[in-house]
Amino acid sequence: MPIIVNLDVMMAKRKISSGELAQRIGITPANLSILKNNKAKAIRFSTLEAICRELDCQPSDLLRYEEI
Repeated sequence: MPIIVNLDVMMAKRKISSGELAQRIGITPANLSILKNNKAKAIRFSTLEAICRELDCQPSDLLRYEEI
């Protein structure tokens, strides 16, 4: 997949666990895991906004494009 999700990197930088972040943004730990492990086919802007708010980052800190 050409879009790479760097959520785990930002979570490590902010020292926040998956469970804590999932609770703060209002999604299940399973759905957060799908995002974190680059298995998601899509992400809602509201979810992306909540993640950026909680991790104090920009969408570009979480997502990057990589040519195949």
